[in-house]
Amino acid sequence: MSSLTGDVIGTWFSRREKATIAAAEEASLRSDRFRLEREADWRRLENIVARIERGRTGSVSDEDLLALPALYRTLVSSLAVARETSLDNATLAYLEGLAQRAWFVVYGPRVGLGGWLRGFFGGGWSAAVRSLGPDLLIALAVMVAGTVVGWLLVSGNPDWFYALMPAHPGDDRVPGASRAQLYATLFGKSHESGLSIFSAYLFSNNAQVSILCFALGFAFAVPSILLLIQNTALLGALLWLYHGQGLTFDLVGWLSVHGTTELFAILLAGASGIHIGRAMAFPGKRGVLDAAAQAGRRAATVMTGVVFMLIVAAVLEGYARQLLDATIPRLALGIAMLIWWLSYFFAFRRVRERGI
Repeated sequence: MSSLTGDVIGTWFSRREKATIAAAEEASLRSDRFRLEREADWRRLENIVARIERGRTGSVSDEDLLALPALYRTLVSSLAVARETSLDNATLAYLEGLAQRAWFVVYGPRVGLGGWLRGFFGGGWSAAVRSLGPDLLIALAVMVAGTVVGWLLVSGNPDWFYALMPAHPGDDRVPGASRAQLYATLFGKSHESGLSIFSAYLFSNNAQVSILCFALGFAFAVPSILLLIQNTALLGALLWLYHGQGLTFDLVGWLSVHGTTELFAILLAGASGIHIGRAMAFPGKRGVLDAAAQAGRRAATVMTGVVFMLIVAAVLEGYARQLLDATIPRLALGIAMLIWWLSYFFAFRRVRERGI
């Protein structure tokens, strides 16, 4: 009895082993057959991709370039089949690697970092800024209104100054300060150290305000407008304080060194947020999400440049303003920067934008 049972079990295992071997052989044959049927297209695609990767695009024939998208789609289809049918790992790894390389050739970026920078600073950024025309006017009106509101608040009740102006220990810029104290905050700081740390702090603070103005645009731009009012109200409070001691002109010169760049950057950030909010509130015939996505892409291009402007403003505030210890040179630099930004954004055109 036990001998018969052993024979039965041995026969069952033998059949199971044979079935496993047969299945493995069939899978191997299926994998080989699958590869042989499509390998010519894979090799052709690999050859095209390799030449393009080596920068030898000129050696690729027109026929191969036209066939490239179809070959890529065929490869992706083959990869999907290979995954579903559990073909051998070597074939699967080969297809996955080739698919990744081919994707960058077919759909990847067409220019490198240098080309992108040339396109961005060579007209892409300025064109994006000009596309925000109505939103720039709205943001500018809001910033002027915020400055007026700040002035009126502190002139009616000086206690508002402490609510608007962040408190710093030992800061003499407070209501009741003498002319000499306020004058000392504007001049005589050319030999101060730690300016690089100060400029990094300023960049971080201004970048935070600008990014918030942009990011909160999705709430129909209401938070963006409020942030613009809050930040420019501080400017109005400062103007009121220094005006009381006859130092308005000196304060304007002190602020203009970096302010024409910094305030312009904040203006662009606010306009970007307003642009998104306005697109969501008035999408027209488009869906709200489509309108927001399109406006967001345009505003994101502007915001990329805003970061660059804030870096420039931080350097000017942390260094140039201290090195120029007189009002006229400061004002001259501030006006020169303003003329530069206005010319770049609104006068500069790429050749193809003029239709030449």
